[in-house]
Amino acid sequence: MNNRHEQIIRLVNERGSVSVSELSQLTGVSEVTIRQDLNTLEKSNFLKRIHGSAVTPDSDDVSSRLRTRYSVKQSIAEFAASQIVDGESVFIEGGSTNALLARTLATRSNLTIITVSHYIAHLLRDSQCEVIIIGGQLQKSSESVVGPLARYCIQQLHFHKAFIGVDGWHPQTGFTGRNMLRCDVVNAVMGKVTHRVALTDSSKFGLVHPYPVSIEHTFNQVITDDAIPDDARKLLIKQNIRLDLVAESHQPG
Repeated sequence: MNNRHEQIIRLVNERGSVSVSELSQLTGVSEVTIRQDLNTLEKSNFLKRIHGSAVTPDSDDVSSRLRTRYSVKQSIAEFAASQIVDGESVFIEGGSTNALLARTLATRSNLTIITVSHYIAHLLRDSQCEVIIIGGQLQKSSESVVGPLARYCIQQLHFHKAFIGVDGWHPQTGFTGRNMLRCDVVNAVMGKVTHRVALTDSSKFGLVHPYPVSIEHTFNQVITDDAIPDDARKLLIKQNIRLDLVAESHQPG
């Protein structure tokens, strides 16, 4: 692996998605050379190629996803934490931005956090807040529980707010996810009488995944960064969804 390959991997991990033309400008080589580089790096699973861009490889491993666009996700998590009032019970689904939210809340004592994520529960093992772990079948790749038992547990619990991670959004599909079983659990949460918040960075907008999220019940609020595309911004506002944008940190390169 040469220095240019390392630079490309770093840029893709930091931003989540980078176009071929931008990589060409940043590295000082032709787009033909960049496409050859991307082919090589994709074969080694360092990234994934989509039309005209390179994106981080699809993975449910939370630790690896935390390394992607970390500073942006941390800013989103801090803003989300500011929306939570002492004394509330909050549901936090899996995913990297939600993991950062949980870690941000760990020092607050007058909260109850409910989660399907064993990764998040482990982050909170020394926290001052109360933690409830929902039962179910452990999905080892994501360290989250899924299945009928998880749905049943969700139906028996009540919470003031629910923070949900999403994998994609497109004007024609709405919010989507990569994993059927995790989406099934999310849709059980979406059916609750609670304030439903999508917590995601802007790289997910424009992506389409197989499984729909929130067909019958829409999100009340979306928290993301200010690099969200204009078409997504306008459509979400038109749908009467509260949209909160945090400033995207400066990206090196």
